[in-house]
Amino acid sequence: MNKCFNLEGKVALVTGAAGGLGSHFSETLGRAGASVVLVGRRLDPLQALARQLQAAGIHAHAASGDVTDPHSIAACLDEAEAHFGVVDIVVCNAGATTTRSALALEAEEWDHIIDVNLKGCWIVASQAARRLVRAGLPGSIVNVSSILGYRVAGSVLPYTVSKAGVEQMTRALALEWARHGIRVNALAPGYIETDLNRDFFASEAGQAMIRRIPQRRLGQAEDLDGALLLLASDASRYMTGSSIVIDGGHLQSTL
Repeated sequence: MNKCFNLEGKVALVTGAAGGLGSHFSETLGRAGASVVLVGRRLDPLQALARQLQAAGIHAHAASGDVTDPHSIAACLDEAEAHFGVVDIVVCNAGATTTRSALALEAEEWDHIIDVNLKGCWIVASQAARRLVRAGLPGSIVNVSSILGYRVAGSVLPYTVSKAGVEQMTRALALEWARHGIRVNALAPGYIETDLNRDFFASEAGQAMIRRIPQRRLGQAEDLDGALLLLASDASRYMTGSSIVIDGGHLQSTL
C-alpha cells in the first residue's frame, strides 16, 4: 500500500458500525493500520464484529452509543481514549430513513431522521473535534452523505434534506476547523448494494432503477474504499470541505 494511505498509529471511530457499510468501513480502516472503535446502539453485533476484526489482526473495540446524545458519544470517546488514545479519524456513518410521501409523513419521523442523519453527524464531529483541539492534534472527519444530497427522489423527503444539510455542514466545519488542522470532507455514495437493499434491487422496480445508472450496475462496498482511505489518510492533507461522489455516474444521468 502507498505509504500515504498508511493509517498505522491512527485511531478511527466509525458510527453505525454494525450496518453493512459501517462494518466494511471499519474493516477497511483497520486493514490500513488504524485501531478502530465501533459505535452503534446495539452492543451485541458490535462485539461480534470486534471479535471478527481482532481475529484478522485488527485492533478493535465496541462501544454502545447514540449519535443523538452528546453524553453518550462523549462516553464512547472516553472508551476509545482508554483503549487506544485520542480519536483522530472519525467516520460519521450512522443513518436513518423512511419511505413515505411528504403528505403522509409524520413529524416524529421527520425529527428522528433529521436527528440521526444531521444533528447526530454534528454531535459526533464536534465532540471529537473538541478533544483534538484540546490535545493540539490534527484529525480527519469523514461525513457520509449521499447523492440525494444533490438530487431528489420521491418519498424520502427528510433523508434528502438531511443529506443536503450534511453537505453544507461539511463545508462550514471545514472552514472553521482548518486552523486547528482538522480536515472535514464527505463521501457521497450512490446506490450501494447491501443486505438491506439486495432483495429490492433484484425486483423489477430495482432493476429499472439500476438501468438509469450510467454504469448499469450497483456499487459494491469496496468501491468506496479508495475515497475513504484518501480522505482518512494524509494523502488528502490539502483537502478539506470537499465531497467525493461515488455513484457510477448516476448524478450525470439525464432528467
